[in-house]
Amino acid sequence: MQNLIDNAAKYMGGQKEPRIEIGQRGEQDGKPVFFVRDNGMGIAPEHHERIFGLFNKLDARSEGTGVGLALVKRIIEVHGGRIWVESVSGMGSTFLFTLPSGAKIDSVI
Repeated sequence: MQNLIDNAAKYMGGQKEPRIEIGQRGEQDGKPVFFVRDNGMGIAPEHHERIFGLFNKLDARSEGTGVGLALVKRIIEVHGGRIWVESVSGMGSTFLFTLPSGAKIDSVI
């Protein structure tokens, strides 16, 4: 969660009224779907899969190593979940993920 919230804040762009929402919406395959949504810069659809790759950064000038989303994806998948993004460039991003009910995430892989 920390990485998703940090990224939402970092890529807010010139947003005059920044907003980050955290919540849960429905289920997928019997697992609750959680989300972190922002109204920032957004991500073009052609980059949606690429951003979860190790060391893949869309903006080489931004701070960070490009490891964060790859690590988030790995942790979620190890615990039986899935992560994806819904976004359009300039329109904000929603990162969604599932975790099995009762999944205990207390360590970093």
